[in-house]
Amino acid sequence: MAAKKKKKAFGGYAINFAGQKATLEEVFGKAALVPSQMTKKLWAFIKGKKLGKKG
Repeated sequence: MAAKKKKKAFGGYAINFAGQKATLEEVFGKAALVPSQMTKKLWAFIKGKKLGKKG
C-alpha cells in the first residue's frame, strides 16, 4: 500500500500584536458593536497592518 499524504490543517494564522499602540477605541470605534462587526473590524485592522502570517 502507498502511504497516504497527510493533509495540512485548515486555517493556521499566526498573529503578532507586538509593538502595536492602537487602543480598542481606535480599532473598534466608540459605538456599540455586535460580535460579527467586531470580528470584521479586527480582521480589517490585522490585514491593514499586515500582522497576520499564514502558517
